[in-house]
Amino acid sequence: MSKTAAVVLAFLSLTLFTTKSKAQLIPSGNVYAGVAYADSVDVVNRFTFRGWNGSVEALPLRRFSYLGIAFDGSGFYRTGVQQYNFLGGPRLSVSYGKWRPFVQVMGGTQRTTSGGTTHSAVAIDAGGGVDRKLPFKNFSWRLQFDYMHTHLLSANQNGIRGSTGIVWRF
Repeated sequence: MSKTAAVVLAFLSLTLFTTKSKAQLIPSGNVYAGVAYADSVDVVNRFTFRGWNGSVEALPLRRFSYLGIAFDGSGFYRTGVQQYNFLGGPRLSVSYGKWRPFVQVMGGTQRTTSGGTTHSAVAIDAGGGVDRKLPFKNFSWRLQFDYMHTHLLSANQNGIRGSTGIVWRF
């Protein structure tokens, strides 16, 4: 039997003879994508950025549906400067009708490129927000604000970021 015939036979057997299953790797969660604004202050300079923010949250424990694990990524830009953040950590949330407020604490890395030089720093993020259910099934609108602290070389950098966008729940 040729390799092509084996692949076709395997594909047909998987599609034609499947069984119904309720098991999922991640029982529930959400995906978020939105626009963002950031304001950061290092030792003497204040910078404002515009960019994007996105996150994926898994709610792995049905018994503790208020506890999720979130992975967040964002990109911020201004003339000559690019900043990317990659964070992960716990998120606590609870539903009140059409509203779902949440708080989160995450850690990760911040990568900044300016003038051809790239710096990577450890980042700590604390914040929260609220999701509001939309009339469309499984969709919400998010408003989120965070405080981010980084330490690079001998300088501390403190910043805030705000973002808004669409959430798809599964």
